[in-house]
Amino acid sequence: MTAPPETPAAALAAIRERIARAAERAGRDPATVTLIAVTKTQPITRIAEAIALGVRDFGENRVQEALAKFAPPGGPAGGAHSPDGEALIPRTGLTLHLIGTLQRNKARRAAAFFDTIQSVDRLDLVADLERHRAMDAPDRPPLPVLIEVNISGEAAKTGAAPADVPALVDALRACPHLAPRGLMTIAAPGLDEAALRRQFAAVRELRDRLQAEHPDVAWSELSMGMSDDFEAAILEGATMVRLGRALFGEQH
Repeated sequence: MTAPPETPAAALAAIRERIARAAERAGRDPATVTLIAVTKTQPITRIAEAIALGVRDFGENRVQEALAKFAPPGGPAGGAHSPDGEALIPRTGLTLHLIGTLQRNKARRAAAFFDTIQSVDRLDLVADLERHRAMDAPDRPPLPVLIEVNISGEAAKTGAAPADVPALVDALRACPHLAPRGLMTIAAPGLDEAALRRQFAAVRELRDRLQAEHPDVAWSELSMGMSDDFEAAILEGATMVRLGRALFGEQH
């Protein structure tokens, strides 16, 4: 894949154009696809540049790294600083997604800090998030969560097996402080477009079955596609694409 354009504005414009072309190819409105800027390893200055260009959704892989960049939800617009003395990014108007694996010992911080958690894949994690959200943020709306599905079946990947998803749905529906919103997945690397589309289509079909079985749940989100495969994901119904390298360049 070619390197992204040199300036942040050019990189973002190129990505939005690719999203629009893929959406048009699928007969979809590009506005139905949310770009999540993955800011793992990115400094606060780069995130501020993306915000200035209109990006409003950000994804972080690790709880501690997010805490060092973004102010707490509902906190003051100024005054909070990172351990390095940089002003933390105000959260007003932004949506912060946890997209990486969540360890149980970080569940309490995650439940209060993030706007959406996309990596729910275990029953014990559901119980932890419900308990901590109820204790620490009882007056806030239910925390939106996505169930992470290991659609490729790779042993090294996190995510619930498709056969285990119904049990997670049942557990989430019993949690008044959590709100299931859809599914997330990571496709296997190195696949051609046809193979990628089969994996993404399998997740969409799973979502559609869940929607039919549980019409009381808002199954609105399919978080599928990253820098190397987001166009194939859009063709199969992705409503969120998680882009880091395509937007910011190679990590250093």
